[in-house]
Amino acid sequence: MRAGIVGVGFMGWIHYLAYQRSDQADLVAFCSRNEAKRNGDWTGIKGNFGPAGEQIDVSDLGVYDSLDAMLADDSIELIDICLPPSLHAEAIEKSIAAGKKVLCEKPLALTAADARRLAQLGSPGDVMVAHVLPFMPEFGLLVDAAHDRRFGKPIAGRFKRTISPPDWIPDFYDPTSVGGPLIDLHVHDAHLIRVLFGMPESVESSCVRKDGVPKFYETLFRYADGRPVTAGGGVIDSPARGFTHGYEVSFEKATIQYEFAAYADETTATIPLVILHQDGRVERPDLGDGDPITSFVKELDAAAESIRSGEVSPLLDGNLAADAIQICQWQN
Repeated sequence: MRAGIVGVGFMGWIHYLAYQRSDQADLVAFCSRNEAKRNGDWTGIKGNFGPAGEQIDVSDLGVYDSLDAMLADDSIELIDICLPPSLHAEAIEKSIAAGKKVLCEKPLALTAADARRLAQLGSPGDVMVAHVLPFMPEFGLLVDAAHDRRFGKPIAGRFKRTISPPDWIPDFYDPTSVGGPLIDLHVHDAHLIRVLFGMPESVESSCVRKDGVPKFYETLFRYADGRPVTAGGGVIDSPARGFTHGYEVSFEKATIQYEFAAYADETTATIPLVILHQDGRVERPDLGDGDPITSFVKELDAAAESIRSGEVSPLLDGNLAADAIQICQWQN
């Protein structure tokens, strides 16, 4: 798969690193309005995981100053969209019109209606969405178990995802730009809940708001068979909080638990993934070295295989991504 990145920020950098490791996907081009970045100076890029940006060698890459210019490159099969959410729609529309496949960073759009429309552009599977959580080993084990029923069907789940104030994103709570914690943060868990349990019939949510936008929330997702599924989190007004995510998911024959927290003093706390079997056994599977870039390599490889086979990975399906946004909107 020959790909071009649009959007050279933190996620563009992480995707760049993943392409360097993939043997199924090649990065052949990128576009940026920033001249220094076009010259390979990505040193100003920083994020909340992975290495900081570096000076990259652009000599073997097609380098463009606009998406329109990059779309004219007939050698590119896929446009990898790592732009801010408010710019996703235009980039997807242009890319599909140019005959390209698309891999778009989450969230697909800021509203479910717009996401549904974008997911239907082109041929089925032309619009893929990069929800990386199911490709992370701690979360991917849940997806695999739900698929192959190794522990029976999933019957209950609790999910959490909390951050300190994202002061580096001034428009974080703007529903026309980033969308706030539900669309930017909770959409990860909404997508995972959709994959594991299906679409809920309804939700009941309690939240604290900022400028009318949900800031911190607890939600019960209602299913016809009564399975208890809940999720909570958002933004806590303390820079010491850093980041936390985790879950406890019960299947018919086992419960799986995992949690990770990072704090402002650069310490962390972890409940390593543990499988609590119905017969009393406690299992702690080996999940590898914990390198976060590996999950993005798996995501790119899944996109490449989707293009090769003509059958889109369910984990990248644009319609599922639209469902996740709908779940978030129901909690608003």
